[in-house]
Amino acid sequence: MSMMDKIKGLLKGHEEQAGKGIDKGGDYVDQRTQDKYSGQVDTAQQRLRDEMDSMDRGQDEPPR
Repeated sequence: MSMMDKIKGLLKGHEEQAGKGIDKGGDYVDQRTQDKYSGQVDTAQQRLRDEMDSMDRGQDEPPR
């Protein structure tokens, strides 16, 4: 079992809280770096949201 599978198992049913955590984490990094890496932070946040969306769909369904 991969690390990502373990994380997905822990987040199942708590997607809203995880989404808030992604936003807060990105905001914290932006604040600490004075928005120097805001583009990269935004990309990372989007990839995490996409991964959570794929978790909601399941692995058998095609992407939206």
